[in-house]
Amino acid sequence: MANTPQAKKRIRRNARRADVNGARVSRIRTFVKKAESALESGDKSAAESALKAMQPELARGVAKGVVHKNTAARKFSRLTKRLAALA
Repeated sequence: MANTPQAKKRIRRNARRADVNGARVSRIRTFVKKAESALESGDKSAAESALKAMQPELARGVAKGVVHKNTAARKFSRLTKRLAALA
């Protein structure tokens, strides 16, 4: 158990950050799932718009530190590849 005031404050802060970061990751996952479902449906225009909406969300996740840079690059690369194959 935390004894010092600094350690107690750190516990409170970590809990707040976990909530915020969890919401960020959830939002990113939602955008990725929308893009994947649009690709599976075969509708190219819907897939393009979903990818366009997903890219800034992934980039923001990287900037905020909740998603690793290479993970975001990999996801975007794979989905873009699938979009190109749709043509």
